[in-house]
Amino acid sequence: MKKIEGKITKRGPESWELLNYLGESIRIQGSIYKIRKMKGFSFVLLRTKRDIIQCIAGEELQLPMEECCVELLAQVVEENRSKRGFELHILEVQVLSTPAEESPIVINQKLVDTSLENLLDYRPITLRNEKQRAIFRLQAGICKGFREFLAGQGFTEIHTPKIVQAGAEGGANIFKLEYFGQQAYLAQSPQFYKQMMVGVMERVYEIAPVFRAEKHDTSRHLNEYTSVDLEMGYIQSYEEIMEMETAMLRFTMEHLQAYYQNALELLNVKLPAINGIPAISFREAKEKVAKAYQRPVKDWEDFEPEEEKLLYELIYRETGCEFVFVTKYPSSKRPFYAMDSVEDARVTESFDLLFRGLEITTGGQRIHDYHMQLEKMQSRGMNVDLFESYLMMHKYGMPPHGGLGLGLERFTAKLLGFENVRYATLFPRDINRLVP
Repeated sequence: MKKIEGKITKRGPESWELLNYLGESIRIQGSIYKIRKMKGFSFVLLRTKRDIIQCIAGEELQLPMEECCVELLAQVVEENRSKRGFELHILEVQVLSTPAEESPIVINQKLVDTSLENLLDYRPITLRNEKQRAIFRLQAGICKGFREFLAGQGFTEIHTPKIVQAGAEGGANIFKLEYFGQQAYLAQSPQFYKQMMVGVMERVYEIAPVFRAEKHDTSRHLNEYTSVDLEMGYIQSYEEIMEMETAMLRFTMEHLQAYYQNALELLNVKLPAINGIPAISFREAKEKVAKAYQRPVKDWEDFEPEEEKLLYELIYRETGCEFVFVTKYPSSKRPFYAMDSVEDARVTESFDLLFRGLEITTGGQRIHDYHMQLEKMQSRGMNVDLFESYLMMHKYGMPPHGGLGLGLERFTAKLLGFENVRYATLFPRDINRLVP
């Protein structure tokens, strides 16, 4: 019987290690990204898991078609004109696989010059473009930054169910499914579970998909998106959560600057400076926009998308900050678990965070007292029996707590300057799209 011992096979040096091999012959794997034939030789761009590497092939070499997966035997040669300081001179080519057809879309230019629809229809192919995959390398860096920061602040990563008995937000925007003869739903958020886990671990977070059955077809809405959720106990005010998010965003921007410089340069990203984020109450924000733009307030319970953009413009002109917290949202527009303000029960101890004119985060303090939570649910005509497992945590004691949910795709889109969130979504799910 063969014994597997966990030995990792290394095929050759990684692309970022190649400067250490100047003058040596190495083996490296990747895909043929682009071939440019010149007189007497060819430039071959090799797409590896992290980088596009320039190679030189003599005319005696028979080159495979683009998108072939290959293993090259090549000499690492110093080349000062190259950004990397070297290039590979190909000695041998071993073809590992060959495409059955040529790509239906050109992916090896600086940009994939096509419509958003085509970009998404051919997603498994268009993601191979250097800039397209850099988007999601940065998105991975954002998640890594969040995780490192939260771990350093004593948070524990959790994984909550996505098939649930009741929706956290309520309303009609919830996907139903049959679950072994019972009615079940896809989770709108991990809200109930992350609150429960505050009673277990005090500080928890999750980066995971959530589902909203909203029939919106806009540049800012998805029916499945990735939510960055955190919840923390023993708080004295919802402002502690805002402070935590500000610190997390600052840490993550510094993390991207330190470790993702190539992707930032490739995508021409200007990271926002976060020296502090201004905060303004919901009512003050409404009045500020109305006064500055001679725009009458039509809705005193929520923000219109245009108002978010106008508020950002005002705050940016006044402070130079690209973020703004909007606090004290009306109780009528916040979920049943949001804590009402002691000073004014018509508003909640809650906030949204706007980034470059788009809401990316909703958060606030939660009700932790059993009787207070029960009373609020009953006042809204809710069937309390459906929330027995959720209320269990309140019944047996919970610390003052609160948290937030940040939309990863929205944040990425705004960070990279995209007007449509789908550009920052790996495989978008909206009312019109279920494949690929």
